Amino acid sequence: MTTCFDTLTPLARAAVPDHSTPFSPALVLWEDTLPGGAHWSGVLRRGTTLRLTDLEGRANVSALLFNQEEKTERYNMPDTLKAQHTAHLTRGHALYSDMGRVLCSIPDDSCGWHDTVCGVMDAATSRQRFGEAHYQQHRNAMQRNGHDGFVVELGKWGLDKRDLVANVNFFSKAVADEAGRLRFDTAHRAPGQHVDVRFEMNVLVVLSAAPHPLDPAATYAPTAVGLTAWRSGTAGADDICRRHCAENDRGFINTERGFL
Repeated sequence: MTTCFDTLTPLARAAVPDHSTPFSPALVLWEDTLPGGAHWSGVLRRGTTLRLTDLEGRANVSALLFNQEEKTERYNMPDTLKAQHTAHLTRGHALYSDMGRVLCSIPDDSCGWHDTVCGVMDAATSRQRFGEAHYQQHRNAMQRNGHDGFVVELGKWGLDKRDLVANVNFFSKAVADEAGRLRFDTAHRAPGQHVDVRFEMNVLVVLSAAPHPLDPAATYAPTAVGLTAWRSGTAGADDICRRHCAENDRGFINTERGFL
């Protein structure tokens, strides 16, 4: 079967890297730890991979993704799911923008399921579930929620709550029962699990390590996440994400044309 890659001109073919480099400590750009409940944002450049590691086996990492050059282009959950006929994300999947381009992809994943449909916990839900612990009394042990963490980080980049869209929840699994009710799978996570998010564009990444909205934990105790950024290159012609389905091949081509 002829793929979209096979129809590229020689010039366009030459712009597609041959492969993505496997992880190596020698390629690491920086490392950090995102404390449980905390939030972070930054720009990850095309050809960089961010490895998220669940250090204790109880982490949730909520993520928003924007094209750094034009922030009205951002992660689109419906297009990402329908293009790849899935309801969750794992190895081999691409995360699409609302322009049909691939913001990032997942070439490696030891977790196997990342929630795409449950959103983030807001202040009212957190207060009802866990009570309140404000900074004035508890300092860094304050209780944070994903919604407010996103708004704080978005404000650093000239964005606000109007820019909140459907997010990804890395390391969390929610499944539907026969009646359609979503249930959080508490047995899904394990210490040391990781997911590699490889960036195919220059992407503004917004993260929150606050609890998942369906996590049944009775106490507020989110755990830390390891962050490791490394120089990986982008998806080549035989990459697992590119070859996952024909739509992904087209999505990568749309992305690469913007960098020719």
